[in-house]
Amino acid sequence: MKWEMLPAPRHGGFRMEGYWVWCGSVVQGEDGKYHMFASRWPKSLPMHPGWLLQSEVVRAVSDTPEGPYAFQEVVLPARGAQYWDGRSTHNPHIVKHKDRYLLFYMGSTNPLSDPDPETFEGVNDPRTIVARANKRIGLATATSVFGPWTRRDAPILGVRPGKFDSFLTSNPAPSVGEDGSVLLIYKARRYEGNVHGKMTIGAAAADHYEGPYRVLQETPVFPPERFHLEDPFIWRTGDGYELIAKDMDGTVCGEKYGGIRAHSRDGLNWEVSEEPQAYSRTVVWDDGTVTTLGNLERPFLLFDANGMPTHLFAAVSDGVKGFSDCSNTWNQVFPLKTK
Repeated sequence: MKWEMLPAPRHGGFRMEGYWVWCGSVVQGEDGKYHMFASRWPKSLPMHPGWLLQSEVVRAVSDTPEGPYAFQEVVLPARGAQYWDGRSTHNPHIVKHKDRYLLFYMGSTNPLSDPDPETFEGVNDPRTIVARANKRIGLATATSVFGPWTRRDAPILGVRPGKFDSFLTSNPAPSVGEDGSVLLIYKARRYEGNVHGKMTIGAAAADHYEGPYRVLQETPVFPPERFHLEDPFIWRTGDGYELIAKDMDGTVCGEKYGGIRAHSRDGLNWEVSEEPQAYSRTVVWDDGTVTTLGNLERPFLLFDANGMPTHLFAAVSDGVKGFSDCSNTWNQVFPLKTK
């Protein structure tokens, strides 16, 4: 499926003063409005790796897909170090299945004190090190987009000693079938000594979204020696599945941090599309200006009733070097025209 990114509404999407905003996904609620589930954390901590310690999933609302979206509530707040997701919730991915809302996400915890912005050591801080190793994929459910949300006391996809996902699981990309079955593409890392190895992409499945989830093969679905990908998003088609993801090095789509496109019949054997680039960090705004964003990632597609993508949502930053020099982040929406 091919599309063209139309000029983006400069004042659309979702921003919050005093917060880093990331990870937006959108669903039309029972009220007919569009509800974005995103992550935020205070700017008192650096953008990276502050999300590992104080991110929380929030809900914002708009009358239209383009926005702007207005903050409504914290959906998955911190709930204590004793919970697997007690200190950070991130990577929200919302799905409506019949009369249920399914909120897939990444959670983490650590038993240490809250970071002091004055003495926080960034990626080398003990809190960061512990929180990264505790990243796991979870699921919260509700019968209304307004909640209440039921959180599980255990992740739906943990880690497996000695496997490619022995260190962490995160960035859930679910495709939920009519019968409630799930194909879940996810990010993983393995332990290499007492640190983590390369970023990899795995595949898991469940006969019903409540679980149990089982890993489908003992090797990553994108071999890490050929692919350095992050932030997958998948959807079902008449021929199987399609995927878009962040190209970390630009070796697949030709642009560092651009988006790749791939397809698969079974969700395990993927082929890069003939036209491999799904999106670019260089965007055209509705006022005619052009910007190359520091980041454009965590892609999420909104579909119409006929299964056609109408809008691409992505987490973006205003720097030029990615995380390291940005002063603002937000979730941007890009209207699409399918070809």
